[in-house]
Amino acid sequence: MRRIFFHIGNRIQMRSPKLYSLLWAAMIGNALFQLSPMQTWAQSPETDLPPLILSRLTGPIEVDGFVNDPAWEEVDSLPLVMYSPVFMGNMSERTNIRVAYDDKYMYLGAVLYDSDPDGIRANSMYRDRYSGDDTVALILDTFNDRQNGLWFTTTPNNVRIDMAISNDLDSGGRSPFGTVINMSWDTFWDSATQRTDYGWSVEMRIPFTSLGFQSVDGLVEMGMSVTRRISRKNEIHEFPATPPNWDRGYAKPSRFRRIHLRDVDVGRPLYITPYVASGMEKYSTLSDDETRYDQPSNWTGDVGGDVKYNLTNNLTLDLTVNTDFAQVEADDQQVNLTRFSLFFPEKRRFFQERSGIFEYRTVGRSDRLFNTRQIGLYEGETVPIYGGARLVGRVGEWDIGVINMQAAAAHGNPSENFGIYRLRKQVFNPNSYAGGIATTRLGSKGNRNIVYGLDSQIKVGANEYLDLKWAQTFDEGSSRNDPRANGFARIQIQRRTEVGFSYRLSTAWGGTEFEPGVGFVSRTGFVQPFILAGYGWFASERSKIQFVRPQVLFVQFLRDSDGSLETQIAWLDWSLDMKSGDSHTFQLEVQKDNLTEPAELPEDTEIPAGRYTFYGFNWDYMMRFGRLWRINASTEFGQFYDGSNIQIELEPTWNLSRYLEFGGTYQFNRVRFPDRDQEFFVHLARIRTQISFSTAASISAFLQYSTAADVVSANVRFRYNFREGNDLWLVYNEGRNTDRMGENPVLPVLDSRTLFLKYTYTFIR
Repeated sequence: MRRIFFHIGNRIQMRSPKLYSLLWAAMIGNALFQLSPMQTWAQSPETDLPPLILSRLTGPIEVDGFVNDPAWEEVDSLPLVMYSPVFMGNMSERTNIRVAYDDKYMYLGAVLYDSDPDGIRANSMYRDRYSGDDTVALILDTFNDRQNGLWFTTTPNNVRIDMAISNDLDSGGRSPFGTVINMSWDTFWDSATQRTDYGWSVEMRIPFTSLGFQSVDGLVEMGMSVTRRISRKNEIHEFPATPPNWDRGYAKPSRFRRIHLRDVDVGRPLYITPYVASGMEKYSTLSDDETRYDQPSNWTGDVGGDVKYNLTNNLTLDLTVNTDFAQVEADDQQVNLTRFSLFFPEKRRFFQERSGIFEYRTVGRSDRLFNTRQIGLYEGETVPIYGGARLVGRVGEWDIGVINMQAAAAHGNPSENFGIYRLRKQVFNPNSYAGGIATTRLGSKGNRNIVYGLDSQIKVGANEYLDLKWAQTFDEGSSRNDPRANGFARIQIQRRTEVGFSYRLSTAWGGTEFEPGVGFVSRTGFVQPFILAGYGWFASERSKIQFVRPQVLFVQFLRDSDGSLETQIAWLDWSLDMKSGDSHTFQLEVQKDNLTEPAELPEDTEIPAGRYTFYGFNWDYMMRFGRLWRINASTEFGQFYDGSNIQIELEPTWNLSRYLEFGGTYQFNRVRFPDRDQEFFVHLARIRTQISFSTAASISAFLQYSTAADVVSANVRFRYNFREGNDLWLVYNEGRNTDRMGENPVLPVLDSRTLFLKYTYTFIR
């Protein structure tokens, strides 16, 4: 479904008093709401309690999944409650979870009773793959900053899933998982599970060296949340008792229970991970006389490695030499029916460590000052990286992040150095911060781009936040270093809650020459007012509906040069979450676009310059994850500029067994312009197959076909994980042209083919 979220801007001096009126109306409305007698869940009382003194183990723990070591008997179980489908409802199954620690590790032991052991969902054995399984999770705010967290999950098949949370899990509303959760993050830890006639049990062991924390006179304070998910019942148990006033509220670091630990020893381990890689590659290249395509084969070999060292408990240094990303999964192909560049998420592991520190978003979910995909990639092609360093952590109340990478010259682009420098400090209260960021992109031929930015987030009420941002770019190609041309500013006030009245009001402005060289921006030279408001409530306990939330959005993009309208979006959105775990979203949308020049679309189609107003309807359906066979579906239809568009997307998944999973996506677009007698169809298909021989050995196959790109591609990866940090990868990639006759000379069938073998081994000293 095409969702367009725009963001707001003005040139510091407001051109229209209407925006002032809207901001004041929202604040007055919020004040009245606070005084109203509306019934809702109270704020989580756990956040106001004194820190929980975590139990220190008095004996050893053998991590075998049985939870029967004598040391566990001295650890109290946590008082879990039901989070979903009915907050504080009667839990259908008993859940016994303990958390404790010793000098070097944090442990979780869980005994998970189930009246129907055969109904336990254990759908997959693929590392880092959630397939609707039952789970137990430990989530830690290790730096106690109430913004970031580390999420450790285990399934009954002992599949380990680790993720990193940023921005207090807030993405501005119900949104795709990936906007605030980094599923590519990995670290060192282990677990073991057992299936029993009463249910299942699990033990986790997480080294403090994998966490990072701040110790003051031997005292460590963190935030903690634990959960159990019974997938077939869409039931979640949690500690602490966080009400579902927020989307996935149990995973919001600001709502965690504070815990205290004492005198833990992380030591200063040194992780050295060399790799060796070898393979064959074949690419189609146009001959010198441009009459044919040649396909030479090349055998390649490479060595390199990474080093990780904890300078202190809470400051980690990473070094990389001849960085290699051969094993990274291919990007998902996308269909672009807009005038703007597409954004692709980061999948490379090196950039995942504490990545939330570096986050600085400008407008929308994609635009940002720092986009890691600017490093090591150029116009979609891989660029060799000589090496680099990263320093992340916390000193006192300061979050610190530094990245410096040196890329080679490639594809006609000179060798470049990339620098990112981030500082952020807690101010006023634990949920507020102020900070700054600087980025540099320096080319060996003198080209340069330098950016600085200032930002703050101030918690001004129970759920109210004020965000302020200012940034400026200095580019070699800029005609002037004038903040009115190369600056960016945004002010935003929002009420973060799912229950009751919520809003997000902002105004943003971006200059015509605002170009962050290590960032991603979809457009420049704009002023953008933005209004998003909603009201959510829980249905009665007897209803099949769990939660209802209508929202309205109004946003404009005005040209900074003359204040004329470029784009305007308004929509009414109605979301229904069912107690079964299924969800529906309905949306009516109206869009205005003023094109000053033609817009290019696939199949050599153009939209003429002019003013357009068009209407559309969207419907999204998501089926509960816990089903062995499930399908997500969406459809969009309506006017599209001076024509029409129909889009249908289906996303089925089938867990045949815990060893085999099939998944896919099919998207169909039909765009018609009857007045111009133009029409085109776009088909996009993706097929994913996950084969797991065990939790250590697996094969993933990812096939894609797009009529817009006229390419079929395959990405097949075999992985054998001997132990954490010790992997063997065999990766095969192939691309084939499907529209060969449209070019002169005729394109070859084979566009590219690569086969690589890579081995990594981590030495710990």
